[in-house]
Amino acid sequence: MRPVDKLLVAYITFTTVVLIVRWNFSSPETWLLLAMHALVGTLLYLFTRLEPGNRVGYVLHTIYPLLLLSTFYTELGVLSMQRDLSETFARDTVIQGWEAAIFGGQITYEWIRQAPSVLWSGILHLAYMAYYPIILAGPALLLMRGETTKAQNVVFTTMLAFVICYIVFALYPVAGPNYTFEHPTGPVREVWSARLVYSLLGTGSAIGTAFPSSHVAATVAVNFSLWREWRGLALVILVPTILLVVGTVYCQMHYGVDALAGLCVGLGAGWIGMLVARRQEDQPPK
Repeated sequence: MRPVDKLLVAYITFTTVVLIVRWNFSSPETWLLLAMHALVGTLLYLFTRLEPGNRVGYVLHTIYPLLLLSTFYTELGVLSMQRDLSETFARDTVIQGWEAAIFGGQITYEWIRQAPSVLWSGILHLAYMAYYPIILAGPALLLMRGETTKAQNVVFTTMLAFVICYIVFALYPVAGPNYTFEHPTGPVREVWSARLVYSLLGTGSAIGTAFPSSHVAATVAVNFSLWREWRGLALVILVPTILLVVGTVYCQMHYGVDALAGLCVGLGAGWIGMLVARRQEDQPPK
């Protein structure tokens, strides 16, 4: 099994234990999620049976973790809704205390109101959505170049950042400023990219997934990994990544503390991913 396969086995095992410990098995969602875990396990088994030379199979084996992200994210929302939401919002109070201690106030609430800018609101909301192409572009382009091993390294590093965040979400769900504060109003809220972001959040956001910011963690991890695997592409996405980190706070999507924690997770995942990649390179070919 590849490192990313082992990582996902560990994550699926963790979430299965969480389901068993927390839930009443009369809930249909429990059985649906357990069935999903079984299907992922079956998929992993099938990947071990790939015939040499099966190009399509090996490409799917490389990118499948990214394709499963939305499923894992949705599962976190279901897990959160099965808990007492008052506990989740109580954790926001704790995070807001950290926010005040570090930034001297609620930066995510105050920033866009004290320094409103239609231009920057448009750019930063757009950067917030750049998260999706950033995490997909590296592996996809590396595969197109025929550099499968490098693509696998980037995917592992990215998924490590996500798994760390998702484990925290499951154990310590925080709603985030999008749910605890009223939304900004006026021109900064009405710019087209802001309206698009809020539309997407209204249809696909999972409550309890604020701390740490997986947006920040994953994009920083991708940059870290690409700096080793394809520095030119890393330089291309560096500016959108910086804007995304700033935008998560300015656009009131995450607390400043969430962004800082996400930055630490992303750097940590990048460092571990680099060590794993070097270890894989040092192993003799099979």
